[in-house]
Amino acid sequence: MIKRVMAGFLGGLMFLALLALPSSARALAVEPANDQTFDLPCQAAILVDEDSGTVLYEKNADEQRPIASITKVMTLLLTFEAMEAGKISREDTVPVSEHAYSMGGSQIWLEPGEEMTLDDMLKAICISSANDAAVAVAEYVGGSEGAFVSMMNEKAAALGMDRTHFENACGLDSEGHLSTARDVATMSREVLLHHPEVEDYCMIWSDSLRGGETQLVNTNKLLRRYTGITGLKTGTTGKAGVCISASAERDGLRLVAVVLGAASSEDRFDAATALLDYGFAHYESAAAPIPEQALSTLPVQHGTEPTVTLQYTVPDSFLVAKGGGAALQAELSLPEQLEAPVRQGQTVGTMTIRSGQQEIASCPIVAETEVLARSFDFCFRRLVESLLPERENFVQNGWGNALSA
Repeated sequence: MIKRVMAGFLGGLMFLALLALPSSARALAVEPANDQTFDLPCQAAILVDEDSGTVLYEKNADEQRPIASITKVMTLLLTFEAMEAGKISREDTVPVSEHAYSMGGSQIWLEPGEEMTLDDMLKAICISSANDAAVAVAEYVGGSEGAFVSMMNEKAAALGMDRTHFENACGLDSEGHLSTARDVATMSREVLLHHPEVEDYCMIWSDSLRGGETQLVNTNKLLRRYTGITGLKTGTTGKAGVCISASAERDGLRLVAVVLGAASSEDRFDAATALLDYGFAHYESAAAPIPEQALSTLPVQHGTEPTVTLQYTVPDSFLVAKGGGAALQAELSLPEQLEAPVRQGQTVGTMTIRSGQQEIASCPIVAETEVLARSFDFCFRRLVESLLPERENFVQNGWGNALSA
């Protein structure tokens, strides 16, 4: 067995409690900061690493509360999924029903029978948090708002958002329409990780619709106040208070800060700023490249090919403590050779990531391709192929000389 230690390509890894969302990252069980560490002017909050789901701070994160227009994150997620599946496109024309027209709160004053492209509807939702546009899109994607809400709840269940229940597509106060800071972080990560095009809309500061007649200004003032902000969604109602799910990125570290139940818009943005500042001050994203000394192939005995290509399943990056980028080691464990047959995807070795004596992650090294075992037919064909040049030489030289004589 070959073992090699590669030092200094990762560092200071500190993994914390994970959200219930699939991720290639690993984590140590370390308590996240909480309201005893520092408090925030809101009822509930959470800060997570976008890539791994690692929780860095939480305050009443599992307390069920109204979430106002942050609800629209799920509406956006399902809409982008429908676009990805080819069911709809941004160029589609979305009709406005009487029901969509009747929505109160923030809106773009859609009229019954009016039509607008899905692209413009998405701008209205992401920039101005338009309730009428959200319901019109929900009806277009789901057939009716009721059917779409069922889709929202099904998606929430699939994501493990166990303390979330939706009653509408826009977030207006409604009995039983509840979620938690943790669940909001889960759906925020889902849309950011799998549909980054959402940032194309959420990062627009101002725009206009209807040929300039309707002006849109983003409700997320952090776009002008916070370095690295990438989104995502604000929300305000009487029952929910003032809320935000804010995402930001600096030097490869991507964070999601959720603030629920703030008393004012300033408190909301101050709390989100404090969370993001805390994350960027204490953590960083460390690249995890495969060491240059790592083998790219392994010899295969008695196979139809002499070697097999290796694939290293190391995550692109790891969440590490700030300034701890050089303390980790990577140990490769591989055999000298393999015996055919070798299946595609077969685990043939491991790359173990350590911090001192503590194992952080064990990443499989797999066969990228299949190598079959040699059969009698294979060996016979190879024998024939090896004799063909001699046969051709005999025909050309032996018989040719005889004929010329």
